[in-house]
Amino acid sequence: MMDDGAKPIIVKRIKKYAAGHHGGAWKIAYADFVTAMMAFFLLMWLLGSTSKGDLNGISEFFKTPLKVAMQGGSGSGDSSSIIKGGGKDLSRQDGQVNAGGVDTAKKSFNLSAAKAALEKEETQRLQTLKERIQSKIENSAALQKFKDQLLLDFTSEGLRIQIVDEQNRPMFPAGKADLQQYTREILEEIAPVLNDVPNRIGLTGHTDSTPYFSETGYSNWELSADRANASRRALVQGGMQDNKIIRVVGLASAAHLDRKDPFNPINRRISIIVMNKKTEENLMRDAGRIEVGTDTEATRDAAARGAQATGAPATK
Repeated sequence: MMDDGAKPIIVKRIKKYAAGHHGGAWKIAYADFVTAMMAFFLLMWLLGSTSKGDLNGISEFFKTPLKVAMQGGSGSGDSSSIIKGGGKDLSRQDGQVNAGGVDTAKKSFNLSAAKAALEKEETQRLQTLKERIQSKIENSAALQKFKDQLLLDFTSEGLRIQIVDEQNRPMFPAGKADLQQYTREILEEIAPVLNDVPNRIGLTGHTDSTPYFSETGYSNWELSADRANASRRALVQGGMQDNKIIRVVGLASAAHLDRKDPFNPINRRISIIVMNKKTEENLMRDAGRIEVGTDTEATRDAAARGAQATGAPATK
Protein backbone atom coordinates (compact mmCIF):
# COMPACT_ATOMS: atom_id res chain seq x y z
CA MET A 1 0.00 0.00 0.00
CA MET A 2 1.41 3.33 -1.09
CA ASP A 3 2.35 5.82 1.48
CA ASP A 4 0.23 8.89 1.26
CA GLY A 5 3.28 11.14 1.56
CA ALA A 6 5.31 9.55 -1.35
CA LYS A 7 5.70 11.47 -4.70
CA PRO A 8 4.26 9.89 -7.83
CA ILE A 9 6.73 8.55 -10.40
CA ILE A 10 6.25 10.05 -13.91
CA VAL A 11 7.61 8.07 -16.88
CA LYS A 12 8.20 10.07 -20.11
CA ARG A 13 8.36 8.09 -23.35
CA ILE A 14 9.93 9.94 -26.33
CA LYS A 15 8.94 8.66 -29.74
CA LYS A 16 11.81 8.74 -32.24
CA TYR A 17 11.09 9.10 -35.96
CA ALA A 18 13.63 7.94 -38.56
CA ALA A 19 14.61 10.43 -41.29
CA GLY A 20 12.81 10.01 -44.62
CA HIS A 21 14.49 8.17 -47.47
CA HIS A 22 15.90 10.60 -50.13
CA GLY A 23 15.63 8.15 -53.08
CA GLY A 24 18.09 7.73 -56.05
CA ALA A 25 17.05 10.54 -58.41
CA TRP A 26 20.25 12.44 -57.72
CA LYS A 27 22.24 9.49 -59.03
CA ILE A 28 20.57 9.72 -62.43
CA ALA A 29 21.19 13.46 -62.63
CA TYR A 30 24.83 12.97 -61.63
CA ALA A 31 25.30 10.21 -64.21
CA ASP A 32 23.88 12.49 -66.93
CA PHE A 33 26.24 15.25 -65.86
CA VAL A 34 29.28 12.94 -65.95
CA THR A 35 28.26 11.63 -69.40
CA ALA A 36 27.85 15.15 -70.76
CA MET A 37 31.26 16.15 -69.41
CA MET A 38 32.87 13.08 -70.97
CA ALA A 39 31.28 13.89 -74.32
CA PHE A 40 32.42 17.51 -74.05
CA PHE A 41 36.03 16.60 -73.30
CA LEU A 42 36.00 13.98 -76.07
CA LEU A 43 34.76 16.61 -78.53
CA MET A 44 37.43 19.06 -77.41
CA TRP A 45 40.11 16.41 -77.80
CA LEU A 46 38.95 15.51 -81.31
CA LEU A 47 38.84 19.16 -82.38
CA GLY A 48 42.29 19.74 -80.95
CA SER A 49 43.81 16.78 -82.76
CA THR A 50 42.31 17.60 -86.20
CA SER A 51 44.08 19.77 -88.76
CA LYS A 52 42.56 23.00 -90.02
CA GLY A 53 42.02 21.57 -93.49
CA ASP A 54 40.03 18.64 -92.12
CA LEU A 55 37.94 20.99 -90.01
CA ASN A 56 37.09 23.02 -93.10
CA GLY A 57 36.10 19.84 -94.93
CA ILE A 58 33.82 18.78 -92.08
CA SER A 59 32.30 22.26 -92.01
CA GLU A 60 31.61 22.17 -95.76
CA PHE A 61 30.09 18.70 -95.47
CA PHE A 62 27.49 19.83 -92.95
CA LYS A 63 26.77 22.97 -94.97
CA THR A 64 26.10 21.11 -98.22
CA PRO A 65 26.15 17.36 -97.46
CA LEU A 66 24.60 16.33 -100.78
CA LYS A 67 27.11 18.33 -102.83
CA VAL A 68 30.09 16.94 -100.92
CA ALA A 69 28.71 13.41 -101.03
CA MET A 70 28.25 13.56 -104.82
CA GLN A 71 31.39 15.52 -105.78
CA GLY A 72 33.72 14.25 -103.07
CA GLY A 73 36.19 16.24 -100.98
CA SER A 74 37.36 16.51 -97.42
CA GLY A 75 34.92 15.03 -94.97
CA SER A 76 33.27 12.84 -97.58
CA GLY A 77 34.57 9.48 -96.40
CA ASP A 78 38.19 9.91 -97.48
CA SER A 79 41.22 8.84 -95.47
CA SER A 80 41.82 12.37 -94.20
CA SER A 81 38.40 12.54 -92.58
CA ILE A 82 38.19 12.85 -88.83
CA ILE A 83 36.44 9.48 -88.75
CA LYS A 84 38.93 7.32 -90.58
CA GLY A 85 37.49 5.24 -93.35
CA GLY A 86 33.83 5.46 -92.42
CA GLY A 87 31.55 2.70 -93.62
CA LYS A 88 30.91 -0.35 -91.47
CA ASP A 89 34.56 -0.95 -90.49
CA LEU A 90 35.74 2.08 -88.50
CA SER A 91 39.19 0.56 -88.08
CA ARG A 92 39.97 1.09 -91.74
CA GLN A 93 42.47 3.85 -92.48
CA ASP A 94 42.44 3.95 -96.28
CA GLY A 95 39.07 5.38 -97.23
CA GLN A 96 35.45 4.38 -97.03
CA VAL A 97 34.70 0.68 -97.34
CA ASN A 98 32.56 0.06 -100.43
CA ALA A 99 30.84 -3.31 -100.35
CA GLY A 100 29.75 -3.00 -103.98
CA GLY A 101 33.28 -2.90 -105.34
CA VAL A 102 32.57 0.26 -107.36
CA ASP A 103 35.55 2.38 -108.27
CA THR A 104 35.07 5.61 -106.32
CA ALA A 105 37.99 7.45 -107.94
CA LYS A 106 37.09 10.81 -109.40
CA LYS A 107 36.58 10.74 -113.13
CA SER A 108 36.46 13.54 -115.65
CA PHE A 109 34.00 13.50 -118.53
CA ASN A 110 34.36 15.11 -121.92
CA LEU A 111 30.97 16.75 -122.46
CA SER A 112 31.71 17.59 -126.09
CA ALA A 113 32.57 13.98 -126.87
CA ALA A 114 29.46 12.74 -125.04
CA LYS A 115 27.28 15.21 -126.97
CA ALA A 116 28.83 14.15 -130.25
CA ALA A 117 28.21 10.50 -129.40
CA LEU A 118 24.54 11.22 -128.67
CA GLU A 119 24.13 13.14 -131.91
CA LYS A 120 25.75 10.30 -133.83
CA GLU A 121 23.42 7.79 -132.18
CA GLU A 122 20.40 9.94 -133.02
CA THR A 123 21.51 10.37 -136.65
CA GLN A 124 21.84 6.62 -136.94
CA ARG A 125 18.38 6.15 -135.46
CA LEU A 126 16.83 8.58 -137.95
CA GLN A 127 18.74 6.93 -140.80
CA THR A 128 17.31 3.57 -139.74
CA LEU A 129 13.83 5.12 -139.65
CA LYS A 130 14.30 6.48 -143.17
CA GLU A 131 15.34 3.05 -144.44
CA ARG A 132 12.32 1.43 -142.76
CA ILE A 133 9.93 3.90 -144.38
CA GLN A 134 11.56 3.41 -147.78
CA SER A 135 11.26 -0.35 -147.35
CA LYS A 136 7.63 0.03 -146.38
CA ILE A 137 6.95 2.14 -149.47
CA GLU A 138 8.54 -0.50 -151.72
CA ASN A 139 6.77 -3.45 -150.09
CA SER A 140 3.35 -1.95 -149.40
CA ALA A 141 0.77 -2.18 -152.15
CA ALA A 142 -1.00 0.85 -150.69
CA LEU A 143 2.15 3.02 -150.79
CA GLN A 144 4.05 1.78 -153.84
CA LYS A 145 1.77 3.49 -156.32
CA PHE A 146 2.37 6.81 -154.50
CA LYS A 147 6.15 6.50 -154.16
CA ASP A 148 6.73 9.39 -156.58
CA GLN A 149 4.76 11.63 -154.22
CA LEU A 150 6.75 10.61 -151.13
CA LEU A 151 10.07 12.41 -150.67
CA LEU A 152 12.46 11.62 -147.80
CA ASP A 153 15.54 13.66 -146.93
CA PHE A 154 17.45 15.13 -143.99
CA THR A 155 17.39 18.78 -142.95
CA SER A 156 18.92 20.68 -140.03
CA GLU A 157 15.74 19.88 -138.06
CA GLY A 158 15.80 16.11 -138.62
CA LEU A 159 14.23 13.59 -141.00
CA ARG A 160 11.73 15.19 -143.39
CA ILE A 161 8.93 13.18 -145.01
CA GLN A 162 7.09 15.14 -147.70
CA ILE A 163 3.86 14.18 -149.42
CA VAL A 164 3.55 16.29 -152.57
CA ASP A 165 0.80 16.87 -155.11
CA GLU A 166 0.80 15.60 -158.65
CA GLN A 167 -1.01 17.31 -161.48
CA ASN A 168 -3.66 14.61 -161.73
CA ARG A 169 -3.49 13.38 -158.10
CA PRO A 170 -3.82 16.23 -155.57
CA MET A 171 -3.85 15.45 -151.87
CA PHE A 172 -6.71 17.89 -151.23
CA PRO A 173 -9.53 19.30 -153.34
CA ALA A 174 -8.78 22.79 -154.63
CA GLY A 175 -9.26 25.41 -151.94
CA LYS A 176 -10.24 22.84 -149.27
CA ALA A 177 -8.61 21.04 -146.34
CA ASP A 178 -10.43 17.71 -146.79
CA LEU A 179 -8.03 14.80 -147.29
CA GLN A 180 -8.46 12.66 -150.36
CA GLN A 181 -8.94 8.99 -149.51
CA TYR A 182 -5.56 7.94 -150.92
CA THR A 183 -3.85 10.73 -148.93
CA ARG A 184 -5.44 9.39 -145.78
CA GLU A 185 -4.20 5.89 -146.64
CA ILE A 186 -0.62 7.19 -147.04
CA LEU A 187 -0.69 8.91 -143.65
CA GLU A 188 -2.25 5.91 -141.90
CA GLU A 189 0.45 3.64 -143.33
CA ILE A 190 3.25 5.91 -142.13
CA ALA A 191 1.76 6.61 -138.67
CA PRO A 192 2.73 3.36 -136.83
CA VAL A 193 6.35 3.57 -137.99
CA LEU A 194 6.76 6.99 -136.36
CA ASN A 195 6.01 5.44 -132.94
CA ASP A 196 9.20 3.37 -133.18
CA VAL A 197 11.41 6.38 -132.38
CA PRO A 198 11.20 8.69 -129.34
CA ASN A 199 11.62 11.82 -131.49
CA ARG A 200 8.85 14.41 -131.55
CA ILE A 201 6.95 15.34 -134.71
CA GLY A 202 6.22 18.61 -136.50
CA LEU A 203 3.75 19.14 -139.36
CA THR A 204 3.85 21.92 -141.93
CA GLY A 205 1.34 22.71 -144.67
CA HIS A 206 2.36 24.40 -147.95
CA THR A 207 0.50 25.80 -150.96
CA ASP A 208 1.64 27.06 -154.33
CA SER A 209 1.47 30.71 -155.36
CA THR A 210 -2.01 30.52 -156.86
CA PRO A 211 -3.91 33.45 -155.29
CA TYR A 212 -6.64 32.40 -152.92
CA PHE A 213 -8.68 34.80 -150.84
CA SER A 214 -12.29 34.66 -149.72
CA GLU A 215 -14.63 37.43 -148.64
CA THR A 216 -14.16 36.37 -145.01
CA GLY A 217 -10.39 36.82 -145.24
CA TYR A 218 -9.63 33.10 -145.52
CA SER A 219 -6.39 32.81 -147.50
CA ASN A 220 -3.57 30.41 -148.31
CA TRP A 221 -2.25 30.91 -144.79
CA GLU A 222 -5.38 29.52 -143.15
CA LEU A 223 -5.71 26.87 -145.86
CA SER A 224 -2.16 25.54 -145.37
CA ALA A 225 -2.58 25.46 -141.58
CA ASP A 226 -5.91 23.62 -141.85
CA ARG A 227 -4.38 21.06 -144.22
CA ALA A 228 -1.50 20.45 -141.76
CA ASN A 229 -4.01 19.95 -138.95
CA ALA A 230 -6.10 17.58 -141.06
CA SER A 231 -2.93 15.55 -141.67
CA ARG A 232 -2.29 15.48 -137.92
CA ARG A 233 -5.73 14.01 -137.30
CA ALA A 234 -5.14 11.33 -139.96
CA LEU A 235 -1.81 10.35 -138.39
CA VAL A 236 -3.40 10.03 -134.94
CA GLN A 237 -6.25 7.97 -136.37
CA GLY A 238 -3.63 5.78 -138.04
CA GLY A 239 -2.08 4.93 -134.66
CA MET A 240 0.56 7.58 -134.02
CA GLN A 241 0.66 8.84 -130.43
CA ASP A 242 -0.94 12.27 -130.18
CA ASN A 243 1.59 13.55 -127.62
CA LYS A 244 4.46 13.11 -130.13
CA ILE A 245 3.28 16.15 -132.11
CA ILE A 246 4.57 19.49 -130.81
CA ARG A 247 4.20 21.74 -133.87
CA VAL A 248 1.51 22.20 -136.53
CA VAL A 249 2.00 25.24 -138.77
CA GLY A 250 0.96 26.57 -142.16
CA LEU A 251 3.47 28.41 -144.37
CA ALA A 252 1.21 29.10 -147.36
CA SER A 253 3.46 29.84 -150.38
CA ALA A 254 6.37 31.23 -148.34
CA ALA A 255 8.68 28.20 -148.80
CA HIS A 256 8.42 26.63 -152.25
CA LEU A 257 9.98 23.28 -153.05
CA ASP A 258 10.41 24.39 -156.67
CA ARG A 259 11.50 28.00 -156.43
CA LYS A 260 11.84 28.39 -160.18
CA ASP A 261 8.18 27.52 -160.77
CA PRO A 262 5.99 28.80 -157.90
CA PHE A 263 2.91 27.22 -159.52
CA ASN A 264 4.40 23.71 -159.74
CA PRO A 265 2.02 21.19 -158.07
CA ILE A 266 4.84 19.79 -155.92
CA ASN A 267 4.83 23.07 -154.00
CA ARG A 268 1.49 21.97 -152.58
CA ARG A 269 2.64 19.52 -149.95
CA ILE A 270 2.61 18.34 -146.34
CA SER A 271 5.95 18.07 -144.55
CA ILE A 272 6.36 15.70 -141.63
CA ILE A 273 9.50 16.49 -139.62
CA VAL A 274 10.87 13.84 -137.27
CA MET A 275 12.79 16.32 -135.12
CA ASN A 276 16.26 15.77 -133.77
CA LYS A 277 16.94 16.54 -130.11
CA LYS A 278 18.48 19.93 -130.80
CA THR A 279 15.45 21.17 -132.72
CA GLU A 280 13.07 19.85 -130.08
CA GLU A 281 15.00 21.51 -127.24
CA ASN A 282 15.20 24.83 -129.09
CA LEU A 283 11.49 24.75 -129.85
CA MET A 284 10.49 23.95 -126.27
CA ARG A 285 12.89 26.49 -124.79
CA ASP A 286 11.83 29.31 -127.10
CA ALA A 287 8.16 28.52 -126.59
CA GLY A 288 8.52 28.76 -122.81
CA ARG A 289 10.68 31.91 -122.77
CA ILE A 290 8.98 35.07 -121.54
CA GLU A 291 11.12 38.17 -121.18
CA VAL A 292 9.57 40.84 -118.94
CA GLY A 293 11.21 44.14 -118.10
CA THR A 294 14.29 43.65 -120.27
CA ASP A 295 16.28 46.89 -120.06
CA THR A 296 17.78 47.03 -123.53
CA GLU A 297 19.11 50.04 -125.39
CA ALA A 298 15.99 50.08 -127.56
CA THR A 299 13.65 50.18 -124.56
CA ARG A 300 15.69 52.93 -122.93
CA ASP A 301 15.53 55.03 -126.11
CA ALA A 302 11.78 54.48 -126.35
CA ALA A 303 11.36 55.51 -122.72
CA ALA A 304 13.42 58.65 -123.31
CA ARG A 305 11.32 59.63 -126.33
CA GLY A 306 8.12 59.03 -124.38
CA ALA A 307 9.40 61.14 -121.50
CA GLN A 308 10.27 64.02 -123.84
CA ALA A 309 6.79 63.89 -125.35
CA THR A 310 5.05 64.00 -121.96
CA GLY A 311 7.54 66.21 -120.14
CA ALA A 312 8.22 63.51 -117.53
CA PRO A 313 11.76 62.55 -116.50
CA ALA A 314 13.16 59.49 -118.26
CA THR A 315 13.99 56.48 -116.11
CA LYS A 316 17.41 54.86 -116.31
